[in-house]
Amino acid sequence: MKNGDHLFLVDGSGFIFRAFHALPALTRKSDGLPVGAVSGFCNMMWKLLTEARDTSVGVTPTHLAVIFDYSSKTFRKDIYPEYKANRSAPPEELIPQFGLIRQATRAFNLPCIETEGFEADDIIATYARKAEALGADVTIVSSDKDLMQLVTANVHMYDAMKDKQIGIPDVIEKWGVPPEKMIDLQSLTGDSTDNIPGIPGIGPKTAAQLLEEYGDLDTLMARASEIKQNKRRENILAGAEAVKLSRQLVTLRTDVPLELELDALVLERQDGPKLVGFLKTMQFNSLTKRVADACDCDANAIDPSPISVEWGDAARGPDLDPKDTPTNDTPAAESAQAKASADGTDAQGATPASLTASRDAVFKGQEIDRSAYVTIRDLEALTQWIADAKDCGLVAFDTETTSLDPMQAELVGVSLALQDNSTSPDSTKIRAAYVPLGHKAGADDLFSDGLKLVEGQIPLGAALDALKDLLEDTSVLKIAQNLKYDYLVMKRHGITIAGFDDTMLLSYVLEAGNGTHGMDSLSERWLGHTPIPYKDVAGSGKSLVTFDRVEIEKATAYAAEDADVTLRLWLVLKPRLVAAGLTRVYERLERPLIPVLAMMEERGITIDRQILSRLSGELAQKAAAFEDEIYELAGERFNVGSPKQLGDILFGKMGLPGGSKTKTGQWSTSAQVLEDLAAQGEPLPRKIVDWRQLTKLKSTYTDALPGYVHPETKRVHTSYSMAATTTGRLSSSEPNLQNIPVRNAEGRKIRTAFISTPGHKLLSADYSQIELRVLAHVADIPQLRQAFADDIDIHAMTASEMFGVPIDGMPSEVRRRAKAINFGIIYGISAFGLANQLSIERSEASDYIKKYFERFPGIKDYMESTKEFAREHGYVETIFGRRAHYPEIKSSNASVRAFNERAAINAPIQGAAADIIRRAMVQIEPALTKAGLGEKTRMLLQVHDELIFEVEDEAIEAAMPVIITTMENAAMPAVSMRVPLKVEARAAHNWDEAH
Repeated sequence: MKNGDHLFLVDGSGFIFRAFHALPALTRKSDGLPVGAVSGFCNMMWKLLTEARDTSVGVTPTHLAVIFDYSSKTFRKDIYPEYKANRSAPPEELIPQFGLIRQATRAFNLPCIETEGFEADDIIATYARKAEALGADVTIVSSDKDLMQLVTANVHMYDAMKDKQIGIPDVIEKWGVPPEKMIDLQSLTGDSTDNIPGIPGIGPKTAAQLLEEYGDLDTLMARASEIKQNKRRENILAGAEAVKLSRQLVTLRTDVPLELELDALVLERQDGPKLVGFLKTMQFNSLTKRVADACDCDANAIDPSPISVEWGDAARGPDLDPKDTPTNDTPAAESAQAKASADGTDAQGATPASLTASRDAVFKGQEIDRSAYVTIRDLEALTQWIADAKDCGLVAFDTETTSLDPMQAELVGVSLALQDNSTSPDSTKIRAAYVPLGHKAGADDLFSDGLKLVEGQIPLGAALDALKDLLEDTSVLKIAQNLKYDYLVMKRHGITIAGFDDTMLLSYVLEAGNGTHGMDSLSERWLGHTPIPYKDVAGSGKSLVTFDRVEIEKATAYAAEDADVTLRLWLVLKPRLVAAGLTRVYERLERPLIPVLAMMEERGITIDRQILSRLSGELAQKAAAFEDEIYELAGERFNVGSPKQLGDILFGKMGLPGGSKTKTGQWSTSAQVLEDLAAQGEPLPRKIVDWRQLTKLKSTYTDALPGYVHPETKRVHTSYSMAATTTGRLSSSEPNLQNIPVRNAEGRKIRTAFISTPGHKLLSADYSQIELRVLAHVADIPQLRQAFADDIDIHAMTASEMFGVPIDGMPSEVRRRAKAINFGIIYGISAFGLANQLSIERSEASDYIKKYFERFPGIKDYMESTKEFAREHGYVETIFGRRAHYPEIKSSNASVRAFNERAAINAPIQGAAADIIRRAMVQIEPALTKAGLGEKTRMLLQVHDELIFEVEDEAIEAAMPVIITTMENAAMPAVSMRVPLKVEARAAHNWDEAH
């Protein structure tokens, strides 16, 4: 190797995990061999080899090697046995792919290097320093911070996922110190993922400040007694030995004995037939064709290559690194040559060109540049942007307001992002802008009324008139994140957004159960980009201001970035929706529900404050009476609401069984712990449970609900979350109206406070036993199907089947037990859980469950087949195609695995019920309008399987059959139910009487 050469060192172990987590579970069609990581690795390597000159590195390597970890047993384990002790074992399906990826490396005609006793990082460090000493340039293909200590003027890193070169300035910008001080910084901070101790309480920012002040680690440790902050000084002085140990662990070795010298790493011409043979063996059809074309090979004439697959232990594979998770590395799944079709047929499925002009632009040469964002301050500029959006056919859109409550939020500004392919038809640039409309300035007192609009903003009315033309134009696709909020804000300003997509819901349909779907987490996951935190522009705590007080320059960077990121996410997620075959779920269950829910939230519901006030008093008296009984049972007075004091009473003083301590050292007094003790006949835990329920009802509802009354509408407006559950159920908040208990007297009394306005009644339409009906359909249980068809009491029928008791004259206790089993089975109830619920012995409960499965064998078959499907695919599906993911269903932790199995069994049932009511909500408004009842009947609330309407008195008789018929036929034509759906409806002046 000589001056002018350029060595690429690929962190192969990092590539493995990035590829594995980036792609859906992929198996070879012929034998089910897991090959997802192999596919991703091959695609990334081919892209690197063929396109290096076109990346930010800008050169083609003269030398290249792929470096792997030999095993988890290295010299660092000898120094510190707990090093990486918290790492999980690699996933079972990844283990055979370690060897396959090494074979892939050799098929690419590349050196495959690993050294026993050392990590890949040490080998990379050794090669990098040797090459640099000979005058060569080095590019380390990795983004791992552990390698940043190697960066110099001649040694760079390259993040292939972001197409970003990392040099000295980038390290300083990221960590606050130059590369040569990264060892010092890491020695101070430690690393929880590698179990490196460091100094408690010292994070990267603090460490950087200390190193800047004292120069280096040795000087800092020698002068630690001078540190002014007491706690920091004490921690550093006490952690001197930990720092020494950490330095040994984070310092990369540059003296690893090398199997191959640098000259042996010369990049040779690809052996086309060899590589094509391997790819054909793996059945990577698209990549095989691309390689064959590039190497001028006849793929049909080349036989698959023999490979060896070992399913043994993971000794030759690296530990599972928490850093290599989808959160940070999933963008690999969206690189041009690492796409995977969801059906697993080919890891190089093409993206439909009609969905986006240039999907590669999201990742290639498209770093988000906040300095390029534009502030639109005049109507002419806004009009031009609107015209450009119409020419483009799509625009990302976001609102900035003064509140999270869309019913009370003031509009402060809007942001727009567009695709701009004017410079080149083959690449699409994204540009974004912010339109400030309501920013204010004036007195420093935040409560002052003397605030005035900042100059240089378009008048609100003029801007809204211009935006209305765009936002209501169905020919232009509006893209937003959590569109329902923006939809309602604009609706209050006279604009009804039409023609839209929601990136939050796209993500939800694709990956319910796999993480959250907020914009920041999606951006980090798919784009590798961290958006500006809200607190950085609006402050936090006492310094928090509403967005209208934020300086326009800061607001532009924050708001325009939101629109920019949203557009990029759409470019990533929309094609995946098509590839996964989930377009119908999104277009029929999610997107149409946005305006329906927004309309319901806008309408709100009336409450009677006097009823709530009276109930608060009653609950307070009952809670006080419970407290007296609790003190008597405990033998002393104490703070019943204090978990610590309660734990000391229950498990310290009284010595009740089953006590366990939390991480803080306190006794656990969770609801489950108390319920278990109560089920064992302990009176004090039972009283505590009852007291908690009362006080929670009081604080959450009777005391709090009046505070949610809107000052102008005088109604309560809840907010529905569409992407908060794994199964598709909606949830509500501010206030939560879905958790008001209906089975106890207090909960029902709270419902009496929800009332109709004069001349109207509340109409409640509730699906009857919908989940049992879905179960009968899905599992195809003849007895249940017949009972529902004949409109027989399903719980009585079950009791008759199980216990041989005639339906006529059946004791209520027998029916109650059958009902508990019926609903418990849906949720995968255990014998222990059923025993607690029915207050019977566990053996008796076990016999009930066993007998139930004997009488209804199809249910057991359904449960087992569902678990098997979930283990194989990582998700389950409803009858409408919605997917619920359970990534931990193969967990080595038995309790985690069991929980996921129960959830997977329940999800297709609960999810289908949720899908049905979603379909009904979308269909009801048009049905009412068609019947001439649209102005007289308004849908207000959705609570689990129930819809609540406010109907004019004279329209109730006509509206009720329309609502019932629509709900009962909601599954059709998508699904022809084997079991009839039944809806029960009543109308009354309050919710409780209507239910």
